[in-house]
Amino acid sequence: MSSFHSATALLLVLLLGCFVASMADFSSTVDITWGDHRGAISRNGQQLSLSLDKISGSGFQSKQEFLFGKFDMKIKLVPGNSAGTVTAYYLSSQGPFHDEIDMEFLGNLSGQPYTLHTNVYTQGKGNREQQFHLWFDPTADFHTYTILWNPQQIMFYVDGGLIRVFRNHQSAGIGYPSKQAMRLYSSLWDAEDWATQGGRVKTDWTKAPFTATFSNIGISGCAKTGLSSSCDASSSAWMNQAAVTSDLQKMNWVQKNYMIYNYCRDVQRFPQGLPPECSL
Repeated sequence: MSSFHSATALLLVLLLGCFVASMADFSSTVDITWGDHRGAISRNGQQLSLSLDKISGSGFQSKQEFLFGKFDMKIKLVPGNSAGTVTAYYLSSQGPFHDEIDMEFLGNLSGQPYTLHTNVYTQGKGNREQQFHLWFDPTADFHTYTILWNPQQIMFYVDGGLIRVFRNHQSAGIGYPSKQAMRLYSSLWDAEDWATQGGRVKTDWTKAPFTATFSNIGISGCAKTGLSSSCDASSSAWMNQAAVTSDLQKMNWVQKNYMIYNYCRDVQRFPQGLPPECSL
């Protein structure tokens, strides 16, 4: 990343305070924002559940906005026939030119693998999808999903293993989310028009309500809380984190064996040439 963009990112961080909520409780960290009784916090704030029925889904968002951070969540996904459902876990700013970092779990027929859909938006433009089949049953137990977002790159992890990196190439004129603060969101909603096998398999409402469960929320980030001298020393680990050899080996294994879509290989979708970051 160029010195100009590094300085810009640092200046924005200097205007933010540092927020650390390692293994925080949901009651103090998030608000359930829609779905009425379909979203519920339990176990003294240590667990949260979202449900979906034919009338509505549900969702929550972090109480604070962040510019850069590390976001961990344990999730147990909708079991059984979850076709048509999407459990979303993502960061987003507001407005038509928003930034967004997505992890979405696309339901499927019983016995088929869940699809993890990832994407990165900058200034309202996405089209940077990578999809993976999960190599375990994400409905049998909780698994940890992590988004690490710093000025150098965005890294996606599953159970501590790296699966994707999106690097900052602003110096080459490629968009990167580095200026807009974002909230953490999660939701469970019906997307039967596209979620399962391209919309060919519809939601079976006789199986409703569908429920996903969340625990162990952990946020270390620079929160938008007004003027501050800088993020404190506790932010340095994730603020400067980069993929090491063992991370890249894990990512290569996942992408070789479980990646089912990569926009950087979709020449039919981009007949005029693949996006420029694909060659960097």
